[in-house]
Amino acid sequence: MGEQIKAYMTEKHPDKKVHYVVQQVMRGQSDALYLAREHLHGKMLMAFSDTLLETDLSFLRDDPSDGVALVQPVPDPRRFGVASLDASGRVTRYVEKPSDTSNNLAVVGFYYFRKAEELMRAIEEQVRRDTALKGEYYLTDALNIMLEWGAVMRVEQVGTWLDAGTVQAVLETNAFLLKKHGNDGKGAFLDGVKIIPPVYIHPTASIKSSVIGPNVVVDAHCQLEDVIVRNAIIEEYSHLSRMLLTDSLIGRRTTLAGSCSSLVIGDDSSVR
Repeated sequence: MGEQIKAYMTEKHPDKKVHYVVQQVMRGQSDALYLAREHLHGKMLMAFSDTLLETDLSFLRDDPSDGVALVQPVPDPRRFGVASLDASGRVTRYVEKPSDTSNNLAVVGFYYFRKAEELMRAIEEQVRRDTALKGEYYLTDALNIMLEWGAVMRVEQVGTWLDAGTVQAVLETNAFLLKKHGNDGKGAFLDGVKIIPPVYIHPTASIKSSVIGPNVVVDAHCQLEDVIVRNAIIEEYSHLSRMLLTDSLIGRRTTLAGSCSSLVIGDDSSVR
């Protein structure tokens, strides 16, 4: 996966200077950030990889706060972290995965820090105190140390937040994005195919005698024949035949044949 990300960034963003740091042992969010400390100086943006959002960040240009957390109210915040505020709107505490729903102001996993060095210093203190849960150092604990030291942090409500932290959330986010960026299969090889928009089919894909959609992504060099697919993401170089597939995530170089399924399978899998 790391090499694929590097290749993608080189191809799509050749003008960007990118550093890659790999967390070999899963010791939590704070540990992952600390591993990159040599590259983190001054103003810093941090986004979790399972967060997609659309918002205007121009407000950060002159923001005097030590930190800003993007938030959005949600019906059930227990899968997320939340921000507690005082009467002036200043953050008083962050709570990771609260046990109740009394505070529904979920932190969406996107932060601004005026001085990255202060966050690194707080993470060092977090590790010194050994503030961890099941061996993992959560970012919220480092943020609470910054608040303890007097940091001024506030929240900013995000415009559009697309969560990708669960299979269902990924599929819902995919459906949202397809409404804006679907291509209805234009450019791909389609022979006897019915398209039910929205879908995105890569121009190098080949599909025969099938029904595709709604809410389907078929990636590069996939080959599909005699299939019905809806609400699914099929990654590159996968081969599907003689099946009905729904509500599924299919990894790269996967071969599927002859079933009626809802599947979540990784790369290089084969199911017949």
